[in-house]
Amino acid sequence: MRRACPRVVRFGCGLGMASLSLVAPRASAQSAIPTPTSVLGWAPGTDRKLPSWKQIADYFHAIDRASPRVSVRTLGKTTLGRPFLVAFISDPATLANLERYRQIQRKLVDPRLRRPNELPALLDEGKNIVLVTSSIHSTEVGGFMTPLVIADRLARQNDAETRSILANTIVMLVPSQNPDGVDIVGDWYRSTLGTATEGLGPPDLYHFYTGHDNNRDWYAFTQAETRYTVDSLYTPWNPQIVNDVHQQGPNAGRLFIPPFMDPVEPNIDPILTAGTNALGSEMTFRLIAEGKTGVATNASYDAWSPARQYSLNHRGVRILTETASARLASPLELSFEALGTGRGYDARVQSWNFPALWKGGTWSIGNIVDYQSSATWALLAAAARDRRQWLTSYATLGERALAENTPWTADSVPSAFVVPKTQADRQAVERLLWTLQHGQIEVRETTAPVSIGGTTYPTGSYAVLTRQPFGSYAKALLERQRYPNLREYPGGPPKRPYDVTAHTLPLLFGVEVAALFGPAPDVGAPIGPLPEPKYTVAGLSDTRARRVAIYKSYNASMDEGWTRWIFDANRIPFTTIVDRDIRAGKLNDRFDAIVLPDQQSAAIAKGLGNNYPDSLRGGLGETGRTALEDFVENGGTLLVFNDATAYAIDAFDLPVKNVLNGARSTEFYAPGSLLAVEFDKTKPIAAGVTTPVPAVWFEDSPAFEVTDPSRATVVARYPANGDPLLSGWLLGGQKLNGKAALVDVKLGKGNVVLYGFRPQYRGQTMATYPLIWDAIGRATGVQ
Repeated sequence: MRRACPRVVRFGCGLGMASLSLVAPRASAQSAIPTPTSVLGWAPGTDRKLPSWKQIADYFHAIDRASPRVSVRTLGKTTLGRPFLVAFISDPATLANLERYRQIQRKLVDPRLRRPNELPALLDEGKNIVLVTSSIHSTEVGGFMTPLVIADRLARQNDAETRSILANTIVMLVPSQNPDGVDIVGDWYRSTLGTATEGLGPPDLYHFYTGHDNNRDWYAFTQAETRYTVDSLYTPWNPQIVNDVHQQGPNAGRLFIPPFMDPVEPNIDPILTAGTNALGSEMTFRLIAEGKTGVATNASYDAWSPARQYSLNHRGVRILTETASARLASPLELSFEALGTGRGYDARVQSWNFPALWKGGTWSIGNIVDYQSSATWALLAAAARDRRQWLTSYATLGERALAENTPWTADSVPSAFVVPKTQADRQAVERLLWTLQHGQIEVRETTAPVSIGGTTYPTGSYAVLTRQPFGSYAKALLERQRYPNLREYPGGPPKRPYDVTAHTLPLLFGVEVAALFGPAPDVGAPIGPLPEPKYTVAGLSDTRARRVAIYKSYNASMDEGWTRWIFDANRIPFTTIVDRDIRAGKLNDRFDAIVLPDQQSAAIAKGLGNNYPDSLRGGLGETGRTALEDFVENGGTLLVFNDATAYAIDAFDLPVKNVLNGARSTEFYAPGSLLAVEFDKTKPIAAGVTTPVPAVWFEDSPAFEVTDPSRATVVARYPANGDPLLSGWLLGGQKLNGKAALVDVKLGKGNVVLYGFRPQYRGQTMATYPLIWDAIGRATGVQ
């Protein structure tokens, strides 16, 4: 750990901001601090210039060596082997005593750790912990450079506001949450300069497995980069404030800052909602006063899913900033008349949540870095000025989490969730417990039997109490969601959620969990940390190649990445095949089963557009279609997920139709929900399903009707009566009654298996993984 700077004199803290302990460093010392320009060779925000990850890392290591205000740490290696960095930035005396401030933070988080009457001293001495994360989405390239601008300003400047930030906060600055993507996008962009492809995204996912979904991993913790941020930053520190730096589309506002739109996840403490609103509004006030235009609030983004907002479920306000994009680092010309609407505002109309119009013109990477840097600086200045208030409300959150009357929610709250130890899928139980513990949830064991709804759970069952520091987060993950029925206007179409509407782990993983209302059960102390299970599929894991292929379109699909991830997580060998491999034909010589992940039919058939190189264009085309048909007719099995089923049905003239084709959103709508199904366990594909509550992940998915039962067999269907919704939001559920969710179609000597859902959704739906493994097992002779 960096030793204290000898030129620092530390003073006691008053009742407001911590007294400024930083004195002006000598000019020679300041001039020795490298600038971003001196390392990159150009200023951040220069048109048509993007740094490599090595250049970004070199800069941060250089200021670590040169400035006593900066301490850079490597948290581990990314998926593709690059260093994952964080820079701690603060007063040098604070950096020399980070562990002391971390212990203060732990006591503010958990009142059980405090001595009587210790709180006032903790509030006097503690720092406002701010986590700034950037460029998790690698086509949002301004985020490559904004951290350099912020770090340079904090390391170099000595004005009163900078000194206040350094004295009152500890800034944890993550230059990129996806270093691999910095190079995936940067290398692609540099290779396309001066061509028709300049400014377009790469033909690969910018995270090896997840693409854009890397920011949907904040409760499942599947990816290495997520775990570094959670394990090394969130869990030890639980920051009061998180600034998540993003970009959005170019055609509406220039910048979004919270407040968020409705709905708010009902287990988020109102203090955090109010804190997010207040800080976001203050930032907007400052930016507009500085002359920034096109700033929108209470627009576009909601605060529902914990999949993308870990901090709001762990005591930290989340300030998401979304700046308008250019053409990667190439400028864009936009007239005022070409601007359009965002959710909740019109970029051509002045309104209370969009008060200063941007009049159009050139929009460049320089504008993006400027807006992002100004927003982050406004946040840091406010966090420093109001340090005492932030710490006071933070401590109050801890007390409310343990309060018997659960003031953090208006919902009824069970006293505990009980998980029986003996279940059909032990790996799923282990994953559930590991996931909860990884999110800082205490898991205990009962010391006496517990009766719930006529079922008695034996002594030694697992129990998750809701009166614990993060009991609200446990409730959010273990209960079923009821997303509000929001409409664009009375009687109008549904108001589209920003993301999905369900996150119920017991249904996703296929685990029995029972909610206990009334007195809490008798339990022991929290159990120790459990290891993540070693996921294994009998007959498929740790074997030689099983002649299985996963199709990868150059029109990159996140679902393809998640499919590869579940195969790798279960150590099941496979081969990735692209358009040219399929078009080459003779697929049966190499494979017994091919997976077509979720993707629009046109993207599979036609691929990328004309601005891309010839080698990447064309999709499968007629040649590829014929090759796949020959593969199945000659005995192969084609597994087709969700939207890709439309391609298979049309391409091979299958005796199946999607009964939801043409349905308006006012008639049927399911934007990411868990729905009840009934499996025919006599069918080999469904033989391995063990979930106590059969459910599938339905996200704008098809539902099937078989037109020739002699050629197609229904393996799973929706209940014949009633509403199939288990968790999330569903309109028009009666349209699903009795319809098929999973169909096994005979074609020649082979089979096309149509999954009208995502059976491996974001690496979470362990309950339906067996439907994949059993289909592959049948194809490869394992069953």
